[in-house]
Amino acid sequence: MTFSRELLTTFAGLPVVALHPIGTLEYDWYADPAALGPDDDPPPADSVAWRLRVLNEEYTEDAEDLPTHFARFLKTVDTTRVRALTIGSWGPSYEPPDELTTEMLCASADRFPALRHLYIGDISREEDEISWIVPGDVTTVLEAFPALETLAVRGAPEMRPTRHEALTRLEFHSGGLPGDVLVAVGVSEFPALRRLSAMLGTANYGGIGDAEPLAGVLTGDGMPLLTHLGLRDSAVQDAVAVAVSGAPIVARLTELDLSMGALGDEGAEALLSGQPLTHLTRLDLHHHFLGEPMRERLRSTLVAAGVDVDLSEPCEAEEWGRYIAVSE
Repeated sequence: MTFSRELLTTFAGLPVVALHPIGTLEYDWYADPAALGPDDDPPPADSVAWRLRVLNEEYTEDAEDLPTHFARFLKTVDTTRVRALTIGSWGPSYEPPDELTTEMLCASADRFPALRHLYIGDISREEDEISWIVPGDVTTVLEAFPALETLAVRGAPEMRPTRHEALTRLEFHSGGLPGDVLVAVGVSEFPALRRLSAMLGTANYGGIGDAEPLAGVLTGDGMPLLTHLGLRDSAVQDAVAVAVSGAPIVARLTELDLSMGALGDEGAEALLSGQPLTHLTRLDLHHHFLGEPMRERLRSTLVAAGVDVDLSEPCEAEEWGRYIAVSE
């Protein structure tokens, strides 16, 4: 899934649609472009990805509250056919959406037997910076929806070790992903997982300061089918690359994504001098700080061997150092 700072327009291959919002908008930019009109009939429930989103009281008058919106959704939409769902603004995003994810959505899990794809934190940059979004404990969702295939989360969530039989795709979009989440993923069991992607961010916003929390992920013991690994957007991307260069999981990957971070020649040297990467179909390094000699070495070693290497978006360090693509 390509990261965007805007509200999702598609999810799980489906167009995103939201119910007509209740409340008076004070700013046009806050309107949901996917919202139905007041007189529109909802489309077939399984033909779209539904966005649950209430209007933040800071930008509206007489806004519908979260319990009322969720009750209206259950009444309006045939939730037994809903395949994909995104959770947008639940009010102040610095507060976990416990009412929705743990008390409402999870308590109503039997009303969503077809739900397979869920995105928590479908919140645009205009609404809140990514570093302000606190989605709460996403383990509760995995426990409540054992048939879920995709879970994507924006912000800085919590997570506990778990086992989930059906999950094939797990993504974290964060400007500072807590190390405890990465440790939990590394010791969890996801026997069906094929794609794991994490924007690691910076320690300034709660992210990791070294590669140690990735140890369990990089062994891959609990993810035997994983073929795509993304460890992106890291301020310590060189340290991540060093850890990846000798990681057991790499030998069974087809795609490796170390993009969006502060990768420099040190990290690229580790990748080239570590275990072979010529079995990969794709190596994504876009947004990097590699010198041209190192880029040429990557081309001559990996591109020449048939690996699709993305070296786009070369960056120049600022006076204060390198920078990642997404932080605040």
